[in-house]
Amino acid sequence: MKDFSHKKTSENHDKDRKDDFIFGLRPVMEAIEAGKTIDKIFMQNALQGEIYLELKNLLARHKIRPNYVPVEKLNRFTRKNHQGVVAFISDVPFEKIEDVLPQLFEEGKTPFLLILDRLTDVRNFGAICRTAECVGVHAVILPEKGAAPINSDAIKTSAGAIYNLKICKEKNLAHTVDFLQQSGVQVLAASEKAQKLIYDADFTEPCAIVMGNEETGISKEVLHHADEKIKLPIVGKTQSLNVSVACGAILYEAVRQKNLAGK
Repeated sequence: MKDFSHKKTSENHDKDRKDDFIFGLRPVMEAIEAGKTIDKIFMQNALQGEIYLELKNLLARHKIRPNYVPVEKLNRFTRKNHQGVVAFISDVPFEKIEDVLPQLFEEGKTPFLLILDRLTDVRNFGAICRTAECVGVHAVILPEKGAAPINSDAIKTSAGAIYNLKICKEKNLAHTVDFLQQSGVQVLAASEKAQKLIYDADFTEPCAIVMGNEETGISKEVLHHADEKIKLPIVGKTQSLNVSVACGAILYEAVRQKNLAGK
């Protein structure tokens, strides 16, 4: 669901994130080799040189996909000598849903998952994770690219709940949706254009709820793959809710149904 909430200026955004990134070829390589979790890495287009090739090989070995950007974008992160590389660090480990889901079934749990499709606001993300952890969501699934960074701002907004969630980063969300469906998990996409209200959906079986980008909602590809599209009733003149508020309402409807069903 769309969210037209206020967005911070890039200057303030960078100030909040100053402790979350490192820059320079050698420092980034050392962080990767030390086992740091790389949330995002930005590399200048057309970099050349022996050390740069060494970094590329290191990224390939650790299955980290860089974002290639013009130097102007890197200069917005820092005015210091970044050498064409800026990496954002997360102290939250990332997992793969292909590993998490079988474990849930083996433990006799009914998978309760949340997919955030290109959510970009760190505070929305943090607020959603706080609610998700409170209601017992087993894992939050994000795309590798286009998602909000999991930085100190997100962790603070979540009140630390992010540490108690499994965070899965996936290369292609549409493929992830297919995997979930083939594994017996129904995928319910929240869209204001849906016909079915959330109260008519069944959340008592293994399910994954998809919430979309604040501006554009869920991508067409992911929406197309979903089993059902659901929506919240809107009776006022304002036709959309903040995505974290909408997500909370849907998650608690799922909890209500699970409690009634004794699950």
